Amino acid sequence: MPVHLLDQREHHQPRFDVQLLQHTCERLLTQLGLVEKTLSLVLLSDRQMAAYNLQYRGKDGPTNVLSFPAAFPGEVGPAAHNDLGDVLLAVDTAQREAAVQHCTLLTRLVQLSIHGVLHLIGYDHERSEDEAQAMWDEEQQLFTQLFQTRRRTMPHLAINVDHVATLRQARGTVEPDPVLAAGLCELAGARGIVVHLREDRRHIQDRDVQLLRQTVKTKLNLEMAVTKDMLALAIELKPDLVTLVPEKRQELTTEGGLDVVGTQKKTAAAVAKLRKAGIPVSLFVDADAEQIQAAAEIDATHIELHTGHYCDAVSIEDEDHEFLLLRNAAELAAASSLKVNAGHGLDYRNTARIAAIPEIDELSIGHAVVSRAVLVGMEQAVREMLDVIRQATC
Repeated sequence: MPVHLLDQREHHQPRFDVQLLQHTCERLLTQLGLVEKTLSLVLLSDRQMAAYNLQYRGKDGPTNVLSFPAAFPGEVGPAAHNDLGDVLLAVDTAQREAAVQHCTLLTRLVQLSIHGVLHLIGYDHERSEDEAQAMWDEEQQLFTQLFQTRRRTMPHLAINVDHVATLRQARGTVEPDPVLAAGLCELAGARGIVVHLREDRRHIQDRDVQLLRQTVKTKLNLEMAVTKDMLALAIELKPDLVTLVPEKRQELTTEGGLDVVGTQKKTAAAVAKLRKAGIPVSLFVDADAEQIQAAAEIDATHIELHTGHYCDAVSIEDEDHEFLLLRNAAELAAASSLKVNAGHGLDYRNTARIAAIPEIDELSIGHAVVSRAVLVGMEQAVREMLDVIRQATC
């Protein structure tokens, strides 16, 4: 059931997860009962597609998809038996159509691939209205089945225990202890602990980070500003991941993503220093293509997508818009060989949609879980969030 994917575009732009498209088309062949068949999937620019469209259809300009069966009707032989044929995709056209349809480029390419494969196995929407409707219905059913199973693994849950420390610092005592809270989170199934050591030490203290480094059994993610002192501390402690974030003393919580483009030289130097010390580096960024591409260029290993705008949306339309931006950003980051985390503002009501984005490896959630823990206990609060994620991805 091999799908041979050929990217013949001159500059391989726009970028998307080519491997995921290939795997999705392999699942498509399985759903159609064509596991013994081979398919060639060819990615073209508009200019290249226009040449094919003119040569074979006598029409000017590009079309979004063309199908070429491996054999003519009635032809026999090994090639005719095993090879379905070629599906040609105009990626530039697909990107424009994706913007109009408010979907990701990958989603649109999957839709076009389904359409092309159905042509190869005998469907033709131009023969009659009934056949056009039948083909449309089959496309929708196949697409739904593919995307219901697109997510292969459940994203990890990392708990930010900053606000356990916030409660402690409010009274200036030793309780509640974020180190103890972190242990309870891990017992409940969390796969990571996150702390933001701020320059003003408003919640997490140096003592907390030092003890967490010694006691966390899963993964310790240290969020921090790009400063000389913080870099030195991180290199000494060697957390499992450092996430570089913007920081303003007057803000209640982090208010937006890091401007990697505007601080590229400074951020690149910090990333290089941490990577040299053997520490993977994540950049907390908004769902913006330029910021993600800049993160890849300076050799970050991860990004964490800022989900705050999605969580703060005041209408369904705004939420859908912000969700689409996050889906596109996750897709671009994965295509740029970045591991993708996401967080900020996620709670028990809005996490499911983000958890279902297949490129996201980990969700960082703090305030919602700590708030819930005040009422039901830390372990129960973590388990309830894990249930939300599990139900979204099963």
